Amino acid sequence: METRLTTSVLIVGGGPCGLMLANELGRRGVSALLVDEKHGTAFNPQANATQARSMEHYRRLGFADEIRQAGLPADYPTDVAYFTRYTAYELARFQLPSSSRATELVKGLSGSWSAAELPHRVPQKYVEAVLRRHAERLPGIRLHYGHRLVSYAEHGDGIVGEIECHDDSSRFQVHADFLVGADGPRSMVRQSLGIAYGGETGIQRDFMGGRMLAVYLRSPDFYASIPHAKAWMYNCFNGDRRAFMASVNGRDEFAFHTQLRPGEDETAITAHEAKAAFQRACGAPIECEVLSHLTWTAGHALVADGMQRGRVLLGGDAAHLFTPTGGLGYNTAIEDAVNLGWKLASVVKGISPLALLDSYEVERRPVALRNTFYARRFADSLGLFAAVPELEEATEAGNDARRTAGAYLEQHARAEFNIPGITFGGRYDTSPIILSDGTQPPPDAANVYVPSACPGGRAPHAWLDDGVSLYDLFGFEWTLLQFDDVVSAEGALRDAAQALGADVKLVTLPRQLRDLYEADLALIRSDQIVAWRGSASQAGMLGRVLGGALGHG
Repeated sequence: METRLTTSVLIVGGGPCGLMLANELGRRGVSALLVDEKHGTAFNPQANATQARSMEHYRRLGFADEIRQAGLPADYPTDVAYFTRYTAYELARFQLPSSSRATELVKGLSGSWSAAELPHRVPQKYVEAVLRRHAERLPGIRLHYGHRLVSYAEHGDGIVGEIECHDDSSRFQVHADFLVGADGPRSMVRQSLGIAYGGETGIQRDFMGGRMLAVYLRSPDFYASIPHAKAWMYNCFNGDRRAFMASVNGRDEFAFHTQLRPGEDETAITAHEAKAAFQRACGAPIECEVLSHLTWTAGHALVADGMQRGRVLLGGDAAHLFTPTGGLGYNTAIEDAVNLGWKLASVVKGISPLALLDSYEVERRPVALRNTFYARRFADSLGLFAAVPELEEATEAGNDARRTAGAYLEQHARAEFNIPGITFGGRYDTSPIILSDGTQPPPDAANVYVPSACPGGRAPHAWLDDGVSLYDLFGFEWTLLQFDDVVSAEGALRDAAQALGADVKLVTLPRQLRDLYEADLALIRSDQIVAWRGSASQAGMLGRVLGGALGHG
């Protein structure tokens, strides 16, 4: 291998954030070199829920259907169910549609769930494989698994990184314009910058707080052994062994997680003991093969004190660490990459000044603080709710206890797994590249999303009469929406874009959609965020508006 490589962006970390960033850059013709200490994408299932907003970004890149076909069979229900033990009493069930049904439903939904895509329940291991395949096909993108960043130095005009190969300890240098640390919670890049996590850690709960055991297992007999309808998420709720388990492939593989009890020595846990923990949650000796087991810590709600120092930036778990309730960690990481991707590309190409990157932390850090707050709230709701001793008794007192627990858990499930407000409602109101029109955004709420074109938030979505998603009409970079019967902004747009070197697509929509945007014109960023909206009489302002958004204002 060459001992000196040159690239625009050096990405450290090959998880969802790093891989998504590689896709965003490669699609824009910007070179990137990614290194990761692992020899490939994830073996363990890891995160299990892809939110609708992430699916919309996968759709924008052209592979949402490929993601949706991964994991569970198309007709597999994605219910969230709660049991005393998997073979015993069912306490509550929140019914959710299969992948094929979600694809049918989405075109008929409005209000909070007006979207181009609905959520998909798919393990992170499958998502990473799709992201990797697409990144590898892009010119200028090089993925080096089995390699680590040993050290780096920042110079005035770039970064020089020292990379080591895991197999033979050989080393080579990478010269890059920028370095992005997407290297996880123990991020070498974050630590090298002297940036600490802020927030709360070490939170203890009966469940989802403290040391957890994760078991990736194969159990061909599981479905036939339990007297309940299939679910995506199996929760075990009792006073003995609390657990949750996600179906990985809908056939025989599962991701089982349980809280370690006080005094349990995690270093001494064997595959046999991991199997016993699963069987205890089942309430029966259902046979299984342990494919892997490891421990991890729940009870984090952490956000880095900063996400950028000079030409070095942070994303994903390197910038924020969640307790996984709500599935918010991985999905927040994806949006980090989306936000950073177009900005890095614009700077590398000379369209925007270096100062554009200052907006990354301004926009993404408040969202990380918001999302870790919501994840902690869900963890408290689930983990601090205790099982009473009579819950598993076949008595009237047991029946009463199960009814009470079931009512609470059903309410909890609706709060945690029906979250359009969290999914779509993140906003960038304080950003220097968002031009406010003086209107107030809708209130932030977890379970309700009010579509609004108030600048700084996600562009309101609609399905057009021909069954086409409005988002599918957007340009890959900038989009200017105008509406029939409104004076065309084409001339002003063309002049503004030409002067700035910006790629802007003009889209004319039916007049009735103007009510959705409440303006004659709306400028949409590549990440589907409304940057500005205004009247037809302000069409001449487009140069200033677009220039401000690109850092030229």
